[in-house]
Amino acid sequence: MASRPPVVEGAPRSRERRVRGRSRWRGYVYVLPALAVYLVFAVLPALHTAYLSLFEWDGVTLGDWVGLDNYAEIFQDPILRRSVVNALVLVVFFSFVPIVLGLLSTGLLARHRRPGMGAYRFLFMLPQVVPLVAVGVTWRWLYGDDGVVNQALRAVGLDGAARAWLGDFDAALVAVGLVGTWVLSGLCMMLFLSGVQKVDPSLYEAARIDGAGPVREFTAVTLPHLRGELAVAMTVTTVAALASFDIVYVTTNGGPGEQTTVPGLLVYRLAFSEGKVGLAAALAVVLGCLILAIVYLINRLSRSES
Repeated sequence: MASRPPVVEGAPRSRERRVRGRSRWRGYVYVLPALAVYLVFAVLPALHTAYLSLFEWDGVTLGDWVGLDNYAEIFQDPILRRSVVNALVLVVFFSFVPIVLGLLSTGLLARHRRPGMGAYRFLFMLPQVVPLVAVGVTWRWLYGDDGVVNQALRAVGLDGAARAWLGDFDAALVAVGLVGTWVLSGLCMMLFLSGVQKVDPSLYEAARIDGAGPVREFTAVTLPHLRGELAVAMTVTTVAALASFDIVYVTTNGGPGEQTTVPGLLVYRLAFSEGKVGLAAALAVVLGCLILAIVYLINRLSRSES
């Protein structure tokens, strides 16, 4: 009678490990093209920018090594510090106000579904499909001495409130911020409306049976289901505020004085107008780190709440 071959207990496990290893490496192969593009067009330019920030360079001649002097100048120069403060102020108008308006609009639309909702959503999303340069040019005209804003104020008897909004030292930054509010409010509303679609309608019915009013229904049913969308909206709008350039460049170009100067605009000026590429690179690195820190904080808070 023929003897059976010895059974190796570890054979199935080793075969399973080989299969898993092949599957893992096959997944890396599929990701490799996208990873290569990301490394070439995102990671390497970021590292090169950080490298340039250690030099005093005009973009033409050989640069001189200065180490961290460019970063020290950023925190010592009042104009550079003011630009960061202005960007943080714009966060209020680009992020906080649009999110509040988006939540209010979502609360109204989620409770009462009426004909014409498609047109309503289209009007609010229109600023997202219009180039920001065109938005800046349009609002610069609206804010002019004889623009629609001043004409409306004079029509209701508020002639004293009319002014050159983009040329007023006290009102210019707020005027630019309101442009960002107009642009991003529709985006926030659409994000929140998409989040409302996943809420079970029976939850609204149960809340109404329990006697919940519009405010209680929104805070108890709608808002808890929008945590993910809130995190996305906060991330997108905050990055838009801190990295703002085109709207500010077209409307005020940083003026009057330095009242609306933001880091993105200063990076452009320093690199292409003043020939301070190293200082511009250092400011870009600081701005990037600030954005990453705020986005990380938003994600941490959203995860802890969920």
